[in-house]
Amino acid sequence: MGYLSAKDDQAFIVILAPREDLRLEGESLAFPESVIIISGRQNQVFERYATEHPRREQALSAWVYLDRIYRQDSLFAPYQEPKSAIEREMRRIKEEDEAFLAGLDADSYVSWFLPVRKLVSSVPTIAQYRTREIPQAIAAFREMDYADPRLYKSGLLRETIEAHFWLIENSGRSLDSVFVEMNVSIDHMIESLVKDENKLNEITAYLFNLLEQRSLFTSAEYLALKVLNEVSCTIDSDLASQLESYRAMKIGNTAPGFDFPQGWFAPGYQNGEGPKKLSDIKTKYTVVVFAASWCPACHEALSDIAFLYEGWKKYDVEVVFVSLDEDPEAFRNFAEGFPFISICDYQKWDSPIVKDWHVFATPTMYLLGANREILLRPHSVRQMDAWVDWFLVKGNL
Repeated sequence: MGYLSAKDDQAFIVILAPREDLRLEGESLAFPESVIIISGRQNQVFERYATEHPRREQALSAWVYLDRIYRQDSLFAPYQEPKSAIEREMRRIKEEDEAFLAGLDADSYVSWFLPVRKLVSSVPTIAQYRTREIPQAIAAFREMDYADPRLYKSGLLRETIEAHFWLIENSGRSLDSVFVEMNVSIDHMIESLVKDENKLNEITAYLFNLLEQRSLFTSAEYLALKVLNEVSCTIDSDLASQLESYRAMKIGNTAPGFDFPQGWFAPGYQNGEGPKKLSDIKTKYTVVVFAASWCPACHEALSDIAFLYEGWKKYDVEVVFVSLDEDPEAFRNFAEGFPFISICDYQKWDSPIVKDWHVFATPTMYLLGANREILLRPHSVRQMDAWVDWFLVKGNL
């Protein structure tokens, strides 16, 4: 797929097909309705479907709305003939659209592109209005070959992945069921990608970050372990370090210990007293936070933790801030006002602590139990505070 760009920054989408003489006439790309495709068979088919399909979808949505009324509203439910007529018209619209796609030349690019474009664009409507089609749509996403070169040249790769997992997330299932379905989809995707290392790395990295951004950490962990444990392909080193954090630092594992470097801050401790290493902390729970003064998001996160700290402390929760700063003055200016323990060895990403804990981004948080068992990987201070409120505050009522 490509687009023609005009001086007014307007673009016109076209199919760049080999051995196809593409010719267009019109007034301006800013007014696509004025553009006529004189030659180029695949582009003519694309234009026709792009015009007709939205109209069919609009009509189908209207019939779906009426169908719901005639089935659920007691005023209309007794009348069978209108319901049958509505069903026939919905079936006719679907069959007409399917017949158009089925009639395309199987060897043409457009015969592949249009069904994929249709599937991706229909996801919001299916999730909201045509929920009975959700299983069929998810199955269609799973049947796709994610190593197909056409997917990478279509401009649909990221849209397809996002639509696939968004639909599962918004399918009306329980959260546990959502994770089960996502993990099944991950299995299908990886199965089609193992034959191409480059594509495996590209899609794994994109999907992994997508799942983390949406706080779908259970499936992010599943993807990480799936690729690390079951795939024989070579994984990019940066990606591998991200994935490895889930294997080495997954919930239930014991977090690595570490000594506190010289020059750490710990309000409340005088004359060098206090813990000298992580294992010296005897509270029931410890939150370890990796952050830095040069990280904008860290300022907000640590300020929020400082505000909540006294409330957490009442329930035997300690906080240890591990800084990735390199400059002692920057660390001191940033950390000396915090009410919790703050340490720094000034080695940034080369810090043995950072490496042992497989930290690849800031801020990163872990909640540990009394024996350094990893209980939670909070994705935000809000989630950590919600855990305290639910398990400690309400649990003690």
